[in-house]
Amino acid sequence: MELVVVLDCSDLDRSAAFWCGVLGYRAAPSSSGTYRQLTPADGHGVELLLQRVAELKVTKNRVHLDLRVPDLAAETARVMALGARRVTDDPIEEYGWGWHVLTDPDGNEFCVLQPPGDGDGDG
Repeated sequence: MELVVVLDCSDLDRSAAFWCGVLGYRAAPSSSGTYRQLTPADGHGVELLLQRVAELKVTKNRVHLDLRVPDLAAETARVMALGARRVTDDPIEEYGWGWHVLTDPDGNEFCVLQPPGDGDGDG
């Protein structure tokens, strides 16, 4: 069995550029205009499949990606420079974890989070 995460988007090229920049993935060319496969550059990890849809995102995601990082502030700034929007003004803190909720260019939520014991969690 192989896990693939499918993410709806409105623009395959824009979403591919964003998520490849965020995750360090590479994008396969889109042959259908509906799907675009993103894979880890080293070939190991979870595939992200972009699916172009006509509908706009209007409610909270039922599934989202978490990016665990050693430096919350630096990674939040980096993904925002790539086009993410921050939803939380201040980091959420719970059980020693600190995180921000962000959205990709299509409004899909994801979190950048710092585990307990990695830096100060001040974001």
